[in-house]
Amino acid sequence: MSLELTPDQTRLMMLQVADAIIVAEPLLSQADRDLGDGDHGLGMKRGMEAVKAQLAALTPASVEQVFVTTGTAMMSSMGGASGALFGTVFRAGGKALAGRAAFDAEGVALLLQAATEGVQKRGGAKVGDKTMVDALVPAAEKARSVASGSLLNSLTEVSAAAEAGKEASKAMIAQFGRAKTLGEACIGFPDAGAWSVTIMLSTMLDFVSKAS
Repeated sequence: MSLELTPDQTRLMMLQVADAIIVAEPLLSQADRDLGDGDHGLGMKRGMEAVKAQLAALTPASVEQVFVTTGTAMMSSMGGASGALFGTVFRAGGKALAGRAAFDAEGVALLLQAATEGVQKRGGAKVGDKTMVDALVPAAEKARSVASGSLLNSLTEVSAAAEAGKEASKAMIAQFGRAKTLGEACIGFPDAGAWSVTIMLSTMLDFVSKAS
């Protein structure tokens, strides 16, 4: 079971991810307020409520369908930069899994690589700019290096890499969004988008570890 998830197990995992983000709304909203905005948590909550509605009714034929459905629901319900970027994570990531019957460690690597490329192409951010990319890039790099192992090990390593990236974002000066106007005043606070990435990946790990 730790080696791969069926399409329906993948759907259940993403429902758990949606619940985790919804519960984390106050934390994510405060993280965004600390950097001069404040709408990230509510936007993510709205997006994940839409995801839950779509996935609840889905009988997935593939893992690709689960992730693309997730991304489409977020993109269409959230609006703004976060909707476009997090929608891209799952739409681009899902499309990279086309033809795969199950979600495994190699699938994690494919998902995160395509997600990272899609987000960077759409938003233009690089590591060090204090964005979700600071969690996504190290997660994708780690996923590639452990793609031949078990799903459980992959998500353990990937979740830790994303968490380290989120923590590293505290020391950065923002280059995008309203936080950019704060300059050095934003030092000490993690990026809210990077925090969302870590919650998603740690929840995926939690699901797989309990299912293993």
